[in-house]
Amino acid sequence: MLKNQVETILPTEWGNFRMIAYSENEEDWMPHLALIHENTDFEKPVPIRLHSECLTGDIFHSTKCECGKQLHQSLAYFQENGGILLYLRQEGRNIGLINKMKAYNLQKNGKNTVEANLALGLPADGRNFEEAIQILEDLQLKSILLLTNNPEKLVAFEQSSIQLIGRIPIEIKASVHNQNYLETKKNVFQPYFRTIKCS
Repeated sequence: MLKNQVETILPTEWGNFRMIAYSENEEDWMPHLALIHENTDFEKPVPIRLHSECLTGDIFHSTKCECGKQLHQSLAYFQENGGILLYLRQEGRNIGLINKMKAYNLQKNGKNTVEANLALGLPADGRNFEEAIQILEDLQLKSILLLTNNPEKLVAFEQSSIQLIGRIPIEIKASVHNQNYLETKKNVFQPYFRTIKCS
């Protein structure tokens, strides 16, 4: 089970966040992180972003994906509305950075994101949101609004104690470098997902 190992105040350009590190033990160098904006109202449905780590997009602003822009747009939304970012250590749809880089090389030869992962003997999307649910339950959330374009994240709440009230889409304009990637996410990933209705 994940535990709250430590928390501190993190000042950012989007305001102050209470940052909590969650892991099974305090020696874990790669804990999941919960960033709770100072304007968050826990008496109302809380806006939530489940954001899987993307070193290339979040840190280096890679134009191959829209991850970094989604992260920053979510933080800006929280500045205005309050909310919680869960930063989940699931690099490359949970295949790890090395395999993600191998997949990039296959994509240069014409494979899309799904085809590259499968060619490496890896799942199209290996992410798991059970630990995210654990964190939200530890924070005693009852109802949420989810910032996402991914229907699989909606499904994650079906068997949880948390009521999913609605979805807030995050729309990022495509660039010449990520047009094919975004089209793959929209069209090719859909067979792997099933959607649910929000309450």
